[in-house]
Amino acid sequence: MSVYRLPSPYERQPLRRRLSSFALALAINLALVVMLIELGILPPPAARNTKGLVVDLISPSSSPSPSRRSNPRQQQVVEQKPVPKPPPIILPVKPTITPPRHSKSAPFVEMSKDEMAASDISRLPAAGGGSAGDSEAVGRGPNGELLYSAEWAREPTDAELAGYLPHNAPDGFGLVACKTIPNDRVEDCVELDQTPGSHLASAVRQAAWQFHVRPPRKGGHALIGSWVQIRIDYYHSG
Repeated sequence: MSVYRLPSPYERQPLRRRLSSFALALAINLALVVMLIELGILPPPAARNTKGLVVDLISPSSSPSPSRRSNPRQQQVVEQKPVPKPPPIILPVKPTITPPRHSKSAPFVEMSKDEMAASDISRLPAAGGGSAGDSEAVGRGPNGELLYSAEWAREPTDAELAGYLPHNAPDGFGLVACKTIPNDRVEDCVELDQTPGSHLASAVRQAAWQFHVRPPRKGGHALIGSWVQIRIDYYHSG
């Protein structure tokens, strides 16, 4: 009959004995540590701070003050001053009728022998006299020239005159003197008379570039370059 016997610790292998002793000693130490912690003799281990430590190495003196800090965009806005707009350019309007040039000497107009004789005021016939078809002399022009009554080749239309009327123009008249040129036209008109305060003479002078006026006639000859007197009467219908 066989008998089973447990092996004694001394019969075990040396490595197993050392491991068993180390494990036993470690368990005893852990038990002592736990006992001391529970009794309050040893403080519990502090938890590690897993967060990193941030250290500011910039000294307060080296940091720019709030007053020195500036936004580059704001500097650009301050530096770029608004450029003032140039004043509008107003081109002068060229007058349609050239005003008379005041000179010391009167302009020379070439005239024939008959025209010279007709311009002699001493030879003017008395009222009701003269040959048929001669233009009527009514006075003197701006520089002393003989002034004749105008004869229309075509009367101006209301549309041609209305564009030069002053605002709220009253009923009245405007009287001007103009120099005749070829093609039944006039130029160099000057204002002679008008209804007081109406400015109608200026309206006639400005509209005269559209007028069709025959030159004066004397002895059957057209006196181109002579001066004629033009009167326009304005009135409001109704």
